[in-house]
Amino acid sequence: MSVLGLVLALLLLAAAPERSVQNATQTDGKEFGEWCIADEQASTEELQMALDWACGKGGADCKEIHPHRPCFLPNTVKDHASFAFNSYYQKFKHRGATCYFNSAAMITDLDPSHGSCKFEYLP
Repeated sequence: MSVLGLVLALLLLAAAPERSVQNATQTDGKEFGEWCIADEQASTEELQMALDWACGKGGADCKEIHPHRPCFLPNTVKDHASFAFNSYYQKFKHRGATCYFNSAAMITDLDPSHGSCKFEYLP
């Protein structure tokens, strides 16, 4: 192996643990977690339609985004949709569900939980 190849290999190894530590911190020890959240590009109308579906026919558990519950604030369509999308995705992903919601959602590897609002993650 050339010296340049060895240096590149060492640089790659040095960078790898940093990413693993970040993922482990972000997922409370669950490496490679995936959450489904609202896409920043989606309109409020698209998000509201998808939110209504997820909390209705979709079967997401949306009680945590009701008033006086841990995930009610911030009280925005985007934040409530993110919680509902993730609830649906975690509940049904092992049965083939996707994080699509008519292009209103996306997968993230960063835990979107905040304060007392905890976004579920199921491996």
